[in-house]
Amino acid sequence: MITSEQQERLRGWFAGRLPDDLFEELIEVTVDREEITVIGRVPGPRPARDASPAEREAAVEGRIQEFRERTREVRMSVARDAEHRFGRKVSWGVECDGRRALFTHVAAPVMTRLRQPERQVLDTLIAGGVARSRSDALAWCVRLVQRHTDDWLTELRESLEHVQRVRAQGPDAGPEEEASAADGG
Repeated sequence: MITSEQQERLRGWFAGRLPDDLFEELIEVTVDREEITVIGRVPGPRPARDASPAEREAAVEGRIQEFRERTREVRMSVARDAEHRFGRKVSWGVECDGRRALFTHVAAPVMTRLRQPERQVLDTLIAGGVARSRSDALAWCVRLVQRHTDDWLTELRESLEHVQRVRAQGPDAGPEEEASAADGG
């Protein structure tokens, strides 16, 4: 679990390290144990006024692809620095005209033991065409929970940060940990 201050430092590092003209705006920097995901806004295309919805969608897809190819070397350089510094893989994404696209990113295996009733839920999602595999079905379930419990998860993360600060002030904390806890980190 990463604290708010660590998250802010990470975002600040990327804001300082990224070339000024890479994104219109740095939208999001998220992190977990395996991966840092950096998402920025890129300018949308300017199709003709009478362009059909299909033409507009194709123009956005083209713009995203153009950005991905044109910036590959710069993004790889930043990723190498970040991976060395933070010990995590870096993934990239963009937002263009309200559409979000993630480039190659980590698909971390999750080990879990499910009992038959839970497996039946996943198998029902597969049979219904919602997912291709149990892994896809499980990911679908996680996204569904995430969508409906975002406020609760935010509160839980804030509580965990508080627990980390209190633990750092405990009797087993060394001088460095006590100083870090006093600084809020």
